[in-house]
Amino acid sequence: MCGIYGYLGHRNGVKIALDGLKRIEYRGYDSAGLAAITEGKLEYFKEVGKLSELERLVGDLSSPTVIAHTRWATHGRVTRENAHPQLDESKNIAVVFNGIIENYQLLKEKLQQEGVTFVSETDTEVLPHLIARIYDGDFLKAVQQALLLLHGSYACAILHRDHPNEMIVAAHSCPLVIGMAAQETFVSSDPNALVHHTREVIYLSDGEVAKITLEGVEIFDATLAQISKETEQILHSVEETTKGNFEHYTLKEIFEQPQTIRNAMLSRFFEEYGTVAIDGLHISASDLLSIKRFLIVSCGTSFHAGLVAGYMLEDLAGVPTQVEISSEFRYKNPIVQEGTFVIAISQSGETADTIAAVREIKAKGAKILAVCNVQGSTLAREADNTLFLRAGPEIGVCSTKAFTSQLAVLSLFALLMARTKHMSKLEGQNFLHSLQKLPEQVQRVLDLAPQIEKIAKKYSRYDHFFFLGRRYMYPTALEAALKLKEIAYVNANGYPAGEMKHGPIALIDEECPTVALCADKVTFDKLLSNLMEVKARHGKVIAIAHEGAKGLENTVDEVIYVPDTTDELAPILSTVAAQLFAYYVAKERGAEIDRPRNLAKSVTVE
Repeated sequence: MCGIYGYLGHRNGVKIALDGLKRIEYRGYDSAGLAAITEGKLEYFKEVGKLSELERLVGDLSSPTVIAHTRWATHGRVTRENAHPQLDESKNIAVVFNGIIENYQLLKEKLQQEGVTFVSETDTEVLPHLIARIYDGDFLKAVQQALLLLHGSYACAILHRDHPNEMIVAAHSCPLVIGMAAQETFVSSDPNALVHHTREVIYLSDGEVAKITLEGVEIFDATLAQISKETEQILHSVEETTKGNFEHYTLKEIFEQPQTIRNAMLSRFFEEYGTVAIDGLHISASDLLSIKRFLIVSCGTSFHAGLVAGYMLEDLAGVPTQVEISSEFRYKNPIVQEGTFVIAISQSGETADTIAAVREIKAKGAKILAVCNVQGSTLAREADNTLFLRAGPEIGVCSTKAFTSQLAVLSLFALLMARTKHMSKLEGQNFLHSLQKLPEQVQRVLDLAPQIEKIAKKYSRYDHFFFLGRRYMYPTALEAALKLKEIAYVNANGYPAGEMKHGPIALIDEECPTVALCADKVTFDKLLSNLMEVKARHGKVIAIAHEGAKGLENTVDEVIYVPDTTDELAPILSTVAAQLFAYYVAKERGAEIDRPRNLAKSVTVE
């Protein structure tokens, strides 16, 4: 959610930190600030609004020791006082913080009883006051002891005026990455923001505290015992984090999908045998045969991918599958039966609710397969196995290429499971052939962009939409509606078409268009009947259907035909068309597409 960036070295860290904040703007923020130590003084600046406002305040300040922050408001309104950094009363200590201190109210009341005056509404402010109360000359020890008093999840970076060449950073259930270069160190919430300076990184794990100086980085556990950690390599390139010739990251990432789907499938199947072999997946055939039930946990777009995977695992492999929203599942006192295999899906690998659900499930003895896009992420580290998407950095807040890559790798896993169970070699080969066609078919959908843009412009004035689908097209409708909500700020509701008569059809009129996802051939005729009911109530209908679909022209107002494929894989092609529709509606309405209001790329707190 919030973004942290820090620098300690010999260059002007202010400029580097501001540039770093720009690279994590996509996470979402409503205010920004930084603190720097220069000529024995701790200077700080913070402002509501865009980073340009902070840059204006900072001016030509130069410092080799800087921490910076973009805030997405949780505790406290969007004000300059609530922006980070937060300081102690003497203004010797500055803290930038991502996360939530669950027991901050108790800590705040205790500090107030001791005479401390608070100037913000944030939970973060308790931390610098706690450090100041404990500090006796040992900066590291004071931070570590203060952190032991906190309950919650967090990542933070801290400066002290009396330690000008030192920075303390820590993490607990929130991502924080340290970038290592010659005689300089970088800190970020996101490794994508570091690749312009270094590829050598250290990911902090729960409870770890790092002391950064000009001599290097020392890492300690929660007891302040020094530990050794290996550096890891960031694999993607600088070019993958730029827009190239595209107007928005979102559009670039939509158009990257032919390649990202290829990447997701590359070297992961044996066409000759009609089956799958996935690198790093240490699950034996006997382990697969012992699976009696799948449980899928995820949030947002990843939840929609999980719903599609649930259909596939039941249809292809014949294994009962339960799909749960992580934020609800973790409070259900979940029953994890023997033989349950868990799939946790998160693009970032840092989704707080999914990680919390995974930890509870692991405590009950189940094995976890993560489906994730980020190496070194919390989910990837905690899962027993990880299926990496290989989609490259996704900068746009609304997920596009990560979703279709999730569907691609989950399709491979469903095929692996089906071939282990009862699917014949020929059936497996046929399914693989359909998968191999997807990149070229996605490109054909992208080639329809001018047609889709024309339709989007025509319907961009409407403020309410229904998205309808059945079977595999139901979760596709949910995802398509979410894209329009996220980037166009339009009230869009995804719904199972068969449920319209159970209430929602009351909302249909000429001012509420319906986008119908029609590419599920098993339910096509039933959906066609539902669309006739919509038209009978003067509703406008835009259909996204497979080539060869009959009967739509005389029923709907617009048709976007996507290439024909199997029902299991149709969500990928229909989703790409829906992504383009949402993008062009948002563009026509003048919305801020890459960084929608109120949204953050990775939801790292509850």
